[in-house]
Amino acid sequence: MGNREAALAKACKLIGEQCGELTSISSLYETAAWGKNDQPAFLNQVLEINSELEPGQLLKQILKIEKEIGRIRKEKYGPRSIDIDILFFNNETHDHPSLTIPHPEIQYRRFVLVPMNEIAPALVHPVLKKAITELLEECPDHLPVKKI
Repeated sequence: MGNREAALAKACKLIGEQCGELTSISSLYETAAWGKNDQPAFLNQVLEINSELEPGQLLKQILKIEKEIGRIRKEKYGPRSIDIDILFFNNETHDHPSLTIPHPEIQYRRFVLVPMNEIAPALVHPVLKKAITELLEECPDHLPVKKI
């Protein structure tokens, strides 16, 4: 919702300031809404950061950033100003009620895999033991992902 490019730019800036050093930033990609498709297209981007924060601390900071940008949680998959997910954390796995790493839906979401493939094609999923390029080739999601 709102100025999508500005929201992503602000998120990048705040993540770099509050979470860790930005080491890689993908291009912006536009995709039809996923999960609840009666809404405008989404913009997606993947960042790689070098952070001193632990996963739980990182999640708390990300939620704070989302709130600062104007995120209001109303409905699952509904329209929102920003949605920041932790996709991977080093080569670690975490399974907690509030945070699962790697994100459990990565392999099913082309809008995640395409920008991830741009910045880290050889990254191996620590659970599935497949590189991002391989997951993208096998992805059952066929929604078009357009580089902006």
